[in-house]
Amino acid sequence: MDARVKPGHDTEPMARKKHREGTGEPSQRALRVGELIRHAISDMLTRGEVHDPVLEGHLITVPEVRMSGDLRLATIYVMPLGGRDAEAVVEALENNKRYLRGEIAHRVNLKFSPDLRFHVDERFAEAERIEKLLRTPAVRRDLEDKSDKE
Repeated sequence: MDARVKPGHDTEPMARKKHREGTGEPSQRALRVGELIRHAISDMLTRGEVHDPVLEGHLITVPEVRMSGDLRLATIYVMPLGGRDAEAVVEALENNKRYLRGEIAHRVNLKFSPDLRFHVDERFAEAERIEKLLRTPAVRRDLEDKSDKE
């Protein structure tokens, strides 16, 4: 028998290409599932389905849900209106995590219901900090100097 390989044929089977590995970007599926979970949580909070005195006293925004690559962990970012009592709201959500996870399992068709983690969304505070920085006299002076030269 001849052990030579025909032209154009590899001796190794073709390996599957690993999509987005190491890029830090979530897959389309993770983005889609995160959005479905975001909508489910938002609906429950808007309709007052979570019976907790802290949560009932706040309007809560859910700007983002980030999923792990295997879809078993959902990190849910929340912000109460006006940013007041943010830590108390996160603690109340953590206390009701079991109920929320069960409801997500019913509303979102997944093989496994993900574990939930709640965090305060810091983007609003960061945007405000940048806005204040841009309004400082030193930055305004620099921007005016730059526009005068053009």
